[in-house]
Amino acid sequence: MTNRSGILFAVGATVAGLVTAAPSPASADGGAQRAASLKWTDCGTPSYPTLQCASVHAPLDHDDPSGREITLALTRVPHTAKTFQGPLLVNPGGPGGSGRSMAGFVAASLPQKVAAQYDVIGFDPRGVGRSRPALDCVPKYFDPVRPDPVPHSLGDERTNRNRARAFAASCGEKYPDLLPYMDTVSTAKDLDVIRRATGSRQLNYLGYSYGTYLGAVYAKLFPDRVRRLVLDSNVDPGGVWYDDNISQDYAFDTRHKAFAAWVAGHDAAYGLGSDPAKVEAAWYRMREAVKKHPAGGKVGAGELDDTFLPGGYYNGYWPTLAGAFAAYVNDKDDKALVKAYERFGAVDAEGDNGYSVYSAVQCRDAQWPGDWNVWRSDSRRVHAKAPFMTWGNTWYNAPCADWPVEPLNPVRVSNRALPPALLFQATDDAATPYEGGVTLHRKLKGSSLVVEQGGGNHGVTLSGNDCLDRYLADYLAKGTVPRGRSGDADAVCAKTPDPEPKAAKSARPASRTDGNDRGSTLHGLLGFRG
Repeated sequence: MTNRSGILFAVGATVAGLVTAAPSPASADGGAQRAASLKWTDCGTPSYPTLQCASVHAPLDHDDPSGREITLALTRVPHTAKTFQGPLLVNPGGPGGSGRSMAGFVAASLPQKVAAQYDVIGFDPRGVGRSRPALDCVPKYFDPVRPDPVPHSLGDERTNRNRARAFAASCGEKYPDLLPYMDTVSTAKDLDVIRRATGSRQLNYLGYSYGTYLGAVYAKLFPDRVRRLVLDSNVDPGGVWYDDNISQDYAFDTRHKAFAAWVAGHDAAYGLGSDPAKVEAAWYRMREAVKKHPAGGKVGAGELDDTFLPGGYYNGYWPTLAGAFAAYVNDKDDKALVKAYERFGAVDAEGDNGYSVYSAVQCRDAQWPGDWNVWRSDSRRVHAKAPFMTWGNTWYNAPCADWPVEPLNPVRVSNRALPPALLFQATDDAATPYEGGVTLHRKLKGSSLVVEQGGGNHGVTLSGNDCLDRYLADYLAKGTVPRGRSGDADAVCAKTPDPEPKAAKSARPASRTDGNDRGSTLHGLLGFRG
């Protein structure tokens, strides 16, 4: 990979035609008629007092617009400036992530003068959250203590295989009429329903993680309806979805090693040793111990994996995770480990819903191996080099091996006369590895790629990196994108500094403000896994 050290001070290129007057509520495709269907009501919170709520109907099957309808739940922070740049739809990823809270967060995190020019709109995608109907294939599917994801015998493997197969069967039994329409293309067409309902000729879009794929698919389907397109932490569209998950296995293992190195670098705080390899070995010994005797009766091997996985998304969680790790190893105290699990790893009803939608969309979007021997062979091969989450990821996606609905062909994402898009990518992102951002940048000709050099977090804008946020604000305000080259990138920003330790050799109670506050809030909203 090309060296991208330092910050590239590129000259911003203003994109002609992107800064427009306020869009007319009428549009050639029926925007005026749809506009009346959105009835916004106040639903503000102490954090986001100007938040409004509404809902809109969309066809279950977009090829049958007069057939059955579904309901999409929306939120909005309305514009307040005289210059109105239209709706800015925001999506946190997943698939299966609820986006209703994103509107308030994005509006509050952008510079006020920029946010004031947009109606910032969050939404729960089809099947998610307060949209109706909402999926929940197997309630409490992730309740502890689950079987160890890493099989040590064919019997262990069979246990997890049967569990995943039963999940797929339950989805098919409960939602036979919905599953054929749970896919990214249908969700992208829902975005256009929302656009029409706002009365706007074009939409602006900010998507994170899986939301980058959703945005890219929308741009492929409706290129003339895209005004500004921001994609942060990009899915590789050529790996949807089996190959992308294997890439994650390697990347998360590398990120877990980075966590061990950080703990080793702060031996004075955590007392787990100064050798990263020995710290990592201690973590795996902890995993073996809780497999035999689950901490607090609820944190077994699988639950421990789930607890530490969010640390691969966001290093602001490392102090709490390291504190719980140290308390268990050094003090034989599992209370902090249980608290960390309850914060980071436990799955509630919202999580059950999110996983059901995740499975429904990814299993429907693309072909998965039909021969279980392929899954087994690949998992064994990858686990040998990257043991942290490989088998856990296998079982997370294993329902797709027996999904009751035939898969579609993935959309071939490419540029179709789009305005320049703005892409952001961290070089060490685990959930959407760096190569995906480079690939999407090449496919969206005329796009601009801003890289966080050395950064390992997932979802890098609006989380405390002022350099990245300046590029985002300039683009949304004026249509300005950087035009310069440093390897694959048009601009490079230094990474956000790693967190400092906040515990000494034993754990403190989990805090909602670990790390950067904005980063912690954002990563609580992002749909993990995609």
